[in-house]
Amino acid sequence: MPAKRAFDVVVSAIALLVLSPLLLLVALLVAAKLGRPVLFRQLRPGLHGRPFEILKFRTMLPDRDGGGVASDAARLTRFGRFLRATSLDELPALWNVLRGEMSLVGPRPLLMQYLGRYSAEQARRHLVRPGLTGWAQINGRNALSWEEKFELDIWYVENRSFLLDLKILLLTAVRVVRPSGINAEGAATMPEFMGSPDSERDK
Repeated sequence: MPAKRAFDVVVSAIALLVLSPLLLLVALLVAAKLGRPVLFRQLRPGLHGRPFEILKFRTMLPDRDGGGVASDAARLTRFGRFLRATSLDELPALWNVLRGEMSLVGPRPLLMQYLGRYSAEQARRHLVRPGLTGWAQINGRNALSWEEKFELDIWYVENRSFLLDLKILLLTAVRVVRPSGINAEGAATMPEFMGSPDSERDK
């Protein structure tokens, strides 16, 4: 969809320019409260599962749990929760949108290790570029189960349009002002996706 890509480029470029003072402020606060590096970088699967390096502001303290790995709950600070609740941590990913690795709207890019755990149907979420926000994000976010999220992702893939993208962007702005579903119940973030019960059978 050339029009979608053109829209992504124009909006992400303008947003990076207009929000540059805010980006600088958040970067300074992250450095002061959480230390360096300011940016969180991680490989994520993009269009057709091709890996790219996503950029976000860090929201967690470094892992200092000796030889083990500290839990997300132990590392996620009050400031980090604020960044996630307001989606300020996602702003650096506008650079990923400008580069063509992501779109403004699409299924959220998850972890590389999940690629082998999807059913054939769930894997269709990679037929489009991953997005900063998406249909699942405005319909429950992390309050949804993995299966519910993937069903919403596939619905978007099958019904995507420019008008739908505009609707999702507008509703995302509402969710930022009135955040909900930031964390899964009983978890600091979202439990790891280990595969749906019928994932192997569907492949």
